[in-house]
Order: sequence, then structure tokens, then C-alpha cells
Amino acid sequence: MMPEQGEALNVPNDLIRRARAAGADAADAVMFESASLDAAQRLGKPERLERAESKEVGLRVLVGKRQAVVSSTDQSPRALEELIQRVMAMVKSVPEDPHCGLAEPGEVAREIPDLDIVDPHEPEAGELIERAERVESAAMAVPGVTNSEGAEAGWSRTRIALAASNGFNGCYAVTRHSVIVSVLAGKGTAMERDYDYMSAVYASDLDPPEEIGRRAGERAVK
Repeated sequence: MMPEQGEALNVPNDLIRRARAAGADAADAVMFESASLDAAQRLGKPERLERAESKEVGLRVLVGKRQAVVSSTDQSPRALEELIQRVMAMVKSVPEDPHCGLAEPGEVAREIPDLDIVDPHEPEAGELIERAERVESAAMAVPGVTNSEGAEAGWSRTRIALAASNGFNGCYAVTRHSVIVSVLAGKGTAMERDYDYMSAVYASDLDPPEEIGRRAGERAVK
């Protein structure tokens, strides 16, 4: 397990420990972290440059055959303590579910393969702006294309960490690079719209923006 993966599991494992101390027979907790960057333009002019980050934690507790689930985007010590109190109050008032529970410790995966789904390179805003410019310019250069609905280039990274009182601890991340452009061909009432889009884990696996743009333009004209 990489050091950053161990750090991602700290909060889920702490929630489980505190839930057990509060009276839960079993528990599991998950943490989602995400970051994204998107650049958009239309007709050669920037329209949007947006970065978003979020973090959310969820906790499920089991008492006998009863279970309750809570989640929060606030990970301050006070908020997490209130999370424990809420879920323990909830689990006492829900009906029994004969099918709820965790896997037995012997059924838990101990080795998780490397799926190679993370590009370590996080693009700068300028890279995405250039990618959007190139894909739109290529689409607009196709003979017969008369207008553009815009182009976008984006990147995202999501990390998920899951821990359970049966001994399971797992964490993985995934990245995504994307490019999309939409253009119109024709004039007046005789206009057609089409687009092309590509997404890949690694930026190096994307087709050149010029190829994506050319395909979008040719589809609209066709």
C-alpha cells in the first residue's frame, strides 16, 4: 500500500473505531475525494475555466440485524463526532434486516492488483486551454463547417478508500482526461450538428486534438 493510500484510510478507520466504542457491533466507512479541471471555449474565445474539489465520508453501522448509514462533507472533529452520535441514534429506530452484515474475515480480499488507472500527470490550466483551442480550430477548418457550439478539455481524479471492521482496507484512484467539440455545417434552415468526444485514463492515450476536431467537422458536413 502506498503512503498516500494509508493516509486516505485514516479517517474511515478512525470512524469505525469510534463507532465500535459507541456500541456498534460492526461498521464500514468510505471516503471519496475528487478533483477536476475543465476549460471551455467557443469560436476561439474562452468561455469557462473551472476547478472543483470535494471530499465526502460515509459511515454504516450495524447493531444486531439493524443498520444505518450517514454521510458528511465536513470532516472537522466536531462534525465527525456528531456523525457518530447521529448514526448510533438512527440504528436504534430502524427495523431489522435479516440480510444485512459484513463479509466474514476469511472472505476479505488481502491482495488487490494494480489496475494501472492513474495518470500521475496533473495538467496545468494552460494545457487544457490549448487542447480545447486545437480541437475547435481543427473542426472549424473542415470545409462546410459554419459555426461552433464550443469545445472542452477536462481532467479529473477520484480516490476512494474503504475500511471495515472485518479487517478489509482498500484504496484506489482513477484519472480521466477528455476532449469534446461540437460544430455545425450548412446555413439557414439547412444546418446539421455533430460532435466528437474522447476520454482516456492517460493523456498520452488521447488522439491528437486535430484528429478529434477533424472527425467532428466531417461528421457534421456528412
